[in-house]
Amino acid sequence: MPRFSATYGRNSSWIFFLEEETTLKIPKLLETLSRFDKEQEWFLGKPLHDDESTIIHHYAFADNPTVFKYPDFAAGWALSMPLINRLAKKVKDEPLKSDFTIDLKHEIALYIWENGNGPSLTPVQELCTKEEGSPAAKDCATTLKTYLPFCGDPVDKKDIFIAVKTCRKFHKERIPVVKKTWQKHAALIEYYSDHADATIPTVNLGIPNTERGHCGKTFAILERFLSEAIPKTNWLVIVDDDTLISVPRLQKLLSCYDANEPVFLGERYGYGLGIGGYSYITGGGGMVFSREAVVRLLESNCRCYSNDAPDDMVLGMCFNGLGIPVTHSALFHQARPDDYSRDYLAHQIPVSFHKHWNIDPVTVFNKWLAEENDPISQQQQHTMIREEL
Repeated sequence: MPRFSATYGRNSSWIFFLEEETTLKIPKLLETLSRFDKEQEWFLGKPLHDDESTIIHHYAFADNPTVFKYPDFAAGWALSMPLINRLAKKVKDEPLKSDFTIDLKHEIALYIWENGNGPSLTPVQELCTKEEGSPAAKDCATTLKTYLPFCGDPVDKKDIFIAVKTCRKFHKERIPVVKKTWQKHAALIEYYSDHADATIPTVNLGIPNTERGHCGKTFAILERFLSEAIPKTNWLVIVDDDTLISVPRLQKLLSCYDANEPVFLGERYGYGLGIGGYSYITGGGGMVFSREAVVRLLESNCRCYSNDAPDDMVLGMCFNGLGIPVTHSALFHQARPDDYSRDYLAHQIPVSFHKHWNIDPVTVFNKWLAEENDPISQQQQHTMIREEL
């Protein structure tokens, strides 16, 4: 905000933000913004809301989560310059209160609203996520093409090694779900546990199970990935035993990345970003590494400070120290579909979700992640989702 204020504060009226997949009609946007007094504070966008209080928003507005509106970044959102200038001063004068950045669109809306002292999001119907070129989008200033990033031939599934972190107490509860849903799409997969079970089978890496963190186990997996114990592949994916993931969609997504570069991909969170902190890939939605990223990481000697340290945060800290940026994809999800706004998910083709809490994970997989040869086709899934909306 201070940069926007200093650079554009004297000669601009609005700052407009959009995503790389958003299509913008500039004349229509200018016409839309002209309806609002540029001398006043405005926060404009397409509103999203939570249907129930959710962990990713720290259970905010638990009594009625639908009352708080936050912008769908894919539709674009705008701040008037008077609001930009005030926020710039606020950022300089008051340190950011939250250590963690989880869902930026919700956190920005909270910061601007300032417990009722600042403006709420004003809905603007011309800021849309309707399909580009559709009749319904004729009056929109922004539109969206719902697609899975795809940059050539999908990565061969034999070039993706998948490591599933588990422990003895979840062998009978969670592993059967993996086997019923996405395991059949994985060519190379191993289950890592504190107990060797030949019926699954699992691999015991000699790391005791911890109730949280799992850093020791994760780094043992990284070292095994570069060893001769498993086939050599260009990609490593580390997931939890309650992660639901679409391997075919991941294969397509990875076609957009060069495995010869150090790639660390997934859903990005942040820690202490306002005070020189770092970003990290949250583990539950799946962490994707190119072989080169693993090589550079292990050559650096950056390691866990304890076996139960938070593995995803330690990895973020290590890669930050190496100058290797984490790569965010909103198609990975740390939580369940119920934890996200339905309007937000309606224009996604997701790659993963996480957690089995209060859901039937097989049903969730079939609805959101199954492919054409699974119980519910991709087209049927999105028809079902849109009908619910």
